[in-house]
Amino acid sequence: MKLLRHGPRGAEKPGLLDAQGRIRDLSAHVDDIAGRWLLPDGLAEIAALPVDSLPLVDASTRLGPCVAGTGKFVCIGLNYSDHAAETGATVPSEPVIFMKATSTIQGPDDPVEIPRGSTKTDWEVELGVVIGKTAKYVSEAEALDHVAGYCVVNDLSEREFQIERQGQWTKGKSCDTFGPIGPWLVTRDEVPDPQALDMWLEVNGHRYQNGSTRTMVYGVAHIVSYLSQFMSLHPGDVISTGTPPGVGLGLKPPTYLKPGDRIELEIQGLGRQRQQVYAAE
Repeated sequence: MKLLRHGPRGAEKPGLLDAQGRIRDLSAHVDDIAGRWLLPDGLAEIAALPVDSLPLVDASTRLGPCVAGTGKFVCIGLNYSDHAAETGATVPSEPVIFMKATSTIQGPDDPVEIPRGSTKTDWEVELGVVIGKTAKYVSEAEALDHVAGYCVVNDLSEREFQIERQGQWTKGKSCDTFGPIGPWLVTRDEVPDPQALDMWLEVNGHRYQNGSTRTMVYGVAHIVSYLSQFMSLHPGDVISTGTPPGVGLGLKPPTYLKPGDRIELEIQGLGRQRQQVYAAE
């Protein structure tokens, strides 16, 4: 299934994409794409609904973040060896973990704000993993059983805030609008191998990132298991798993977003995002 949330910001309703690519409303049956509906039984209940009888939603309707109730937005840094090389970093011996504020989360096509004082706002196409069942001390073999599905994430970053200012990466990753998620939550049964997904990102029609999850240093199962040794993962938590090369920081010379730019990004089978960039007032 391709689950989604549609409607105005803050008033999104649950929905899904039918076989013809049309949006269907789920709000008569499901309160939101969150909580118990992400558990295996909840997803099975949604899958059993007669899709063709669900109300159609206008195709021009805004899509919100594809999951609600996210308690943690956990990110993995330097998880593609070629991306680590382009930034001058070494491949880590264990996954690098940082947190992104949940206040960054927005719809896949909502505009992206360059923060006040920023000169180094950057892009990162990433595979997002949505937790569907609480995971604590799970093995790598059982880790994917705790995944509800996958989505596209643009892990936007302000590199000066992240790298050149004091402290950890969080403040360079947590600016408002820096976490577009969606358009859909594609359930795990439709993604037989999360380590075989092509991905790309373009700015103003120029393709900067063109990679694949095949080159991830630590795969999804390892990441979910690893994180669960340090924190419980709950339904709706989102893990952003790292980015392939081609970010603005790694270009020569470095290239960053400016007002008026248009970002477009896609992961195979998970949908496409489109964002317009503007400057904070």
